[in-house]
Amino acid sequence: MTDAQAPLKPIRQPGQPILDRLAFEQFTVAHRRELKLHCYRMMGSLHEADDLVQDTFLRAWRARSEFDGRGSIRGWLYTIATNSCLNALKARSRTRRILQQPGRPASHGRATDGPAAEVTWLEPYPDAELPGLTDGEPGPEARYETREAVQLAFVAAIQDLPPRQRAALLLSDVLGWSAVETAGLLGGSTASINSALQRARATLAARYPEGRPMQRSKPGREEGLLLERYMQAWQAANLDSLIELLREDATYRMPPWPEWYQGRAAIRGFLETIWGNFAGFRTMATGANAQPAVGVYSRSHNDPAWRAHSLHVIEPADGGIAALTIYVPPLGPKLFPAFGLPPA
Repeated sequence: MTDAQAPLKPIRQPGQPILDRLAFEQFTVAHRRELKLHCYRMMGSLHEADDLVQDTFLRAWRARSEFDGRGSIRGWLYTIATNSCLNALKARSRTRRILQQPGRPASHGRATDGPAAEVTWLEPYPDAELPGLTDGEPGPEARYETREAVQLAFVAAIQDLPPRQRAALLLSDVLGWSAVETAGLLGGSTASINSALQRARATLAARYPEGRPMQRSKPGREEGLLLERYMQAWQAANLDSLIELLREDATYRMPPWPEWYQGRAAIRGFLETIWGNFAGFRTMATGANAQPAVGVYSRSHNDPAWRAHSLHVIEPADGGIAALTIYVPPLGPKLFPAFGLPPA
C-alpha cells in the first residue's frame, strides 16, 4: 500500500457532529506541506501554490458538513486542492510555466534580449517546505520516487502536459492513486483516466529517454563537496574552477532572460561577458527541489554593499554539474525570502 493510499482516521464518524475549528486546524497542519507541493507541481509557481493551499483549506472549512467521514481527510483535501488548481489553470491565459522557450536555439556570447516579462517562468521550490522525503522503492501504483518527482527538471517536464493529464499523472504516477481513485477525483470513467495517463506518459517519453528526467543518486559527501567548490569558485571569481565543475554537455539557463547556453565553451564565453561588471560575489548555501542551491550576492564597483543577485539551482550528475538554472534579476532577488535568505 502506498503512502498516498494509506488509511487515515476519518475527520468524524458518520452521524457525529462536525469537527470544531481546533480539530480542523490540526488536520490542516498535518497536510499543509504535501498539499502545497501538489499545488506547486500543478502550477509551477511557489506563490500560486501558497494561495491555492490557503484556498483549499478555506473551501474545506466551508464544506466540512459535506464530508461524511467514510473516506480519509487526506483524499478529501487532495480532491479540493486538485480542482482548485484546475480551475486556476483554466482561468489563466497560459497553462504552463517554462525554464526555456520551446524551439529557441542555444545562444553564444553576450545576452542581449533582456528579461522576457511576457513569459511565465517556472519557479524553484524551497527544500524547507518539502514534506519528509524518502528514497525507497515506489509503491505499486507510483512510477516515480518522491525525491525524483520534486526535481526542477521533472516539474518542468510535466508542465508540457494539459492540466487534466498533468493532474492524472501526479495523482497516479507520483502519489500512487489507482485509476479508479483518480477517476473518482477528476470525474469520468476509469478508461478515460487510463487514456489520459497513456497520453501523458507518451509526452514525457518523447522529451526524455525512458520517459523520465535524469535520475540522481542519493545526495552524499561527493555532492556536498561539489556544492562547496561551486560556491568557492563564485566567491573567488575563478572562472576556470567553475567551468571545471561542469560536464561537457552542461546547460545554463537564467530566467527571466530567454537566452540559454549549452556546453562548457559557450557557458564560459557568456560568463566572461558579465563577471567584469561586478566587484565580487558572496554565497549562501540553500536547497531547492531536493537539489543543491546557492544564493549569490554581488557588489558593484560603485556600491560596497552585498546585495541579493541570483538564486542558483544545481543539477548534479556523475560527479559534475549537468545543468544550472540561475534565477537572475529581477526575478532572482524576489525569491530570496522564500528560501530564508536575507536581502543583503
